[in-house]
Amino acid sequence: MPQVLVLNASYEPLGVVPIRRALILLLNDKAVSLEDSDVLMRSATHAIPAPSVVRLKRFVRVPYRGSVPLTRRALFARDGGRCAYCGAVATSVDHVIPRSRGGAHAWENVVAACRSCNHIKADRQVAELGWRLRHKPGPPSGLAWRIIGTGHRDPRWLPYLQPYGADDALARIEGRTSA
Repeated sequence: MPQVLVLNASYEPLGVVPIRRALILLLNDKAVSLEDSDVLMRSATHAIPAPSVVRLKRFVRVPYRGSVPLTRRALFARDGGRCAYCGAVATSVDHVIPRSRGGAHAWENVVAACRSCNHIKADRQVAELGWRLRHKPGPPSGLAWRIIGTGHRDPRWLPYLQPYGADDALARIEGRTSA
């Protein structure tokens, strides 16, 4: 199901919604389409291009959001889908300081790991194995991470996310830089 980027009246990214919700916003004259996708939405009498980016007509006040929520999808996006220990394709989540030894389930203690490294590490600490992390884990920052962390990315969204740290986020996801 295609997803649509929703921007506030001030062009601040608010979130990602299903195409159906975006169409309802457009048809109720609550938003305007800034970018259209290649998909054509048809009814009995009309055919309109499906939106890819919509901007609300009225400013919506958003309470302070704090940090990006720690989800599996956001973690894999932060680590670029690569193992923090060996660089292979990551398939699991690992706690640097194991939870059995008092480690927290927090951005600073969680990394993406491949099945092999996660199995070998088990409930030991990285120093006990003589391993090193490829990058220091930490929370992602910037509004763009709220969007990119959902796993839905459309190239048409990039110009609207760049002022909010999208270039840094995408560079980390694609593995062009380390933490």
